[in-house]
Amino acid sequence: MIGIVDYGMGNLRSVQKALQRVGADATIIRQPDQIAACDKLILPGVGAFKDAIAHLVDRNYVESLRNFVATGRPFLGICLGLQLLFDTSEEDGVHAGLGFIPGKVIRFNPTEHALKVPHMGWNTLDWTGGDNPLLAGLAPGASVYFVHSYFAVPADAADIATTTDYAGRFCSAARRDNVFATQFHPEKSQHVGLKMLSNFASL
Repeated sequence: MIGIVDYGMGNLRSVQKALQRVGADATIIRQPDQIAACDKLILPGVGAFKDAIAHLVDRNYVESLRNFVATGRPFLGICLGLQLLFDTSEEDGVHAGLGFIPGKVIRFNPTEHALKVPHMGWNTLDWTGGDNPLLAGLAPGASVYFVHSYFAVPADAADIATTTDYAGRFCSAARRDNVFATQFHPEKSQHVGLKMLSNFASL
C-alpha cells in the first residue's frame, strides 16, 4: 500500500487518482500512526514552506516520517514535499526542514535573469547520471509540469537526480538512498509523470 500524507497542504486527490490510473493501491493517511503500515509513502505539497513544516509539527508527523525513512522503504516528496526534505528553506525567513537530504531551499532571482517567478509550465529534464529507478524507461529531455518560486540546492551533487534549465541549472529531482523527490508535479505531467509514479509503485 502507498500512503499519501495529508497534513493540510497537499493536492491529495490528484496524486491518488494518478496512482490509481497506473494500478497502484494508494490511501490517504490522516494520522501519524497509520504511516507504519505503509509499504511506500508520498509527501505532496502546495503552498509555503513555513506553514507546511508547522503543519507537520503540529500534527505530530515528523517522528513518524523519520521512522519510516529509517526503515529503508521508498519515500517520495513532490513539489513542496521535495523542499520539506532539505535542511532549511529561505522562504519567509530561514526555517528548518526535515533534513532527509542535506542542503537548502532558495528563491529564484527574478531580477538577475529577468525571470518570471513562479516558474510555471512545462520544462525538460536532464539526467545527471547514476541509476535512478524512478526514471526507468524515460529519456533525457522528457517534459514535466512545474509550479514553484523556490528550488533546492543539495549539499552533495550526488543527490541531484535531474536538472532543469531556467536561466541556469537547478535541481528538479533528487534522490538519497530510499528518498526520492521531484520539484515538478508527476501527477500533472501526463504520460511522463504517470511512468514515474508507476516506477515508484513498482519499487
